[in-house]
Amino acid sequence: MGPAAPAKQQSMFAVFRKRNFLLLFFGQLVSEFGNGLTSVTASILVFRETGSAASVGLMLMATALPSLLFGLIAGVFVDRYDRKRILIASDLLRGVLILLIPILIPHSIAFLYILVMLSSAVTQFFAPAQASVVPEVATDEELAAANSLLVATTTGALGLGFAAAGLISSTWSPEVAFIIDACTFFVSACTFFLLRIAKVQATEETSVSVVVANLKEGLRFLWDSPAVRSMWLVFVPVYVTFGLHNSLLLPFSSRALHATEFQYGLIEGVAMVGFVTGALLMARLADRLREGQWIVVSLAAMGVLTIVYSQISAVNVAIALGVLMAFFNVPSFVGRQLIIQRYTTREVRGRVNSAFFFTRDAFFMVGMGLAGLADIMDIRLLMLLEGAVTMGLGVLAQFLPGLGQPAAQWRRAIGLLRGISEAPGLSVGRSATMADLERYAASVPTLAALSPVEQQRLVPSMTYAEAASGTLVVREGDASDAAYFILEGHAVVGKCRVDYEEVVGLLNKGDFFGEIAALTGVPRTANVLVDEPSILLRVPAHTLQEMARKPELNSIFSAKIAERLARTNITDVPRSVGYDQEALRDLRTPALAEAAA
Repeated sequence: MGPAAPAKQQSMFAVFRKRNFLLLFFGQLVSEFGNGLTSVTASILVFRETGSAASVGLMLMATALPSLLFGLIAGVFVDRYDRKRILIASDLLRGVLILLIPILIPHSIAFLYILVMLSSAVTQFFAPAQASVVPEVATDEELAAANSLLVATTTGALGLGFAAAGLISSTWSPEVAFIIDACTFFVSACTFFLLRIAKVQATEETSVSVVVANLKEGLRFLWDSPAVRSMWLVFVPVYVTFGLHNSLLLPFSSRALHATEFQYGLIEGVAMVGFVTGALLMARLADRLREGQWIVVSLAAMGVLTIVYSQISAVNVAIALGVLMAFFNVPSFVGRQLIIQRYTTREVRGRVNSAFFFTRDAFFMVGMGLAGLADIMDIRLLMLLEGAVTMGLGVLAQFLPGLGQPAAQWRRAIGLLRGISEAPGLSVGRSATMADLERYAASVPTLAALSPVEQQRLVPSMTYAEAASGTLVVREGDASDAAYFILEGHAVVGKCRVDYEEVVGLLNKGDFFGEIAALTGVPRTANVLVDEPSILLRVPAHTLQEMARKPELNSIFSAKIAERLARTNITDVPRSVGYDQEALRDLRTPALAEAAA
């Protein structure tokens, strides 16, 4: 049987044909312009009053503090209630709060901190709801383009808001910016009212115990996914450096560059041109590399550019470097969005998003607090150190599971996929024996979890096969009723597109693959080839099903199956297959009782 015909690569703008995406897109476009106005105007007002970098950091901290109080819990509610209503209510509330700013700040600047903090508290519910809706208004094939286009246009609007804030603050009254922002929230709420998305169905009444159990399930999902876990570990310190950088920009512009408020708004606003350009480029190129590879490139480049930025003295050079830094920020943003959206299921996506928003805001606050160091030490040195740390984190990401990948290994994987039409198939092999299982059980978690009695009962149905380098084990589009466990060696998972090859992932000793097709009867969703001499254990569907009844193995299978279902966009399985659908649903989303245990 020949290779499956690769699907024709669709235009990156095809997602605009979907009504729901257009509505989400427009709502975000309008409100982000307003967000840009408020963000810069609030910082300018505080810096006018105090002249302190620490006070600017404190204002930014006011936007992040609510995440510590509501960030994680908000995701639970997003996964249990109508996300459309959450979007509408959040925008209406934020509009009212921002509208109160010009009314109350003449009495005390403290009201600015309070109202910004309250608006940010509402955002803790809006942000995970909005991020969770994106995979529901775009297919998996459109997801990279959808994220990139959303980033490009909404960030462009944010940049216009930044620039407009500097102009309004230096020409008219800053209060005008807050009034405009409030109006954008009301327009956005009307747009979200027209969305048509399915409601999330909660199976239990909401209570403290259920909320805690749901939260634990979401955090367990995050930790059990190697790519999501590695990304979280990298971005904890990254968010510290980002928070520090954002807080330093205004005092750096004033003290080191001697820029006016209008020039500062211009530096912030024009930088968004780089973000928009990078996002449009990512809309076309995002699937050429793994998500983690984009994160590596992005952080390393931003670190180097920040080091250079710390030494400049001219505003025009700052504008140019700001554009480049924004350009290279896009791959990390799109990469982490894709990892969350592709490696999580709909049922837990709100909680995983909230965990990242919580992490972002909590460690942004740490970085913002560190901005006070600029009042007692050289601001150029502080920015240089921040850039060096960011660059180092990019290098670290290269070696973390699920993110980085050595260049030689990447090139070899691409080469194997290009030669797939001539690749030899897997040999029939021989019946597995107890000696085979005993030899590998200690290093293969799925086998080690079986007792000797269970191994003795299941081994007769398994097949032991040796594969030479370059062997094609499964082909995209084929049907099969077996899964494979890697006892020795490595394998490449990938897809062949019209004009390029896409490496989906790498598998090592102890990993397994093919379980979704084996258990559901759907065609293989990707090609798998071994990239060095390997030993595989072939396990038929009925044996895999029996293994999954063991709690320890159910836990292993559930995380991996949920991750792969999300990546391949398979959310419903054929009802005609003979596998127990209830058991498969349990594998995809672990039972609440297990999560609470």
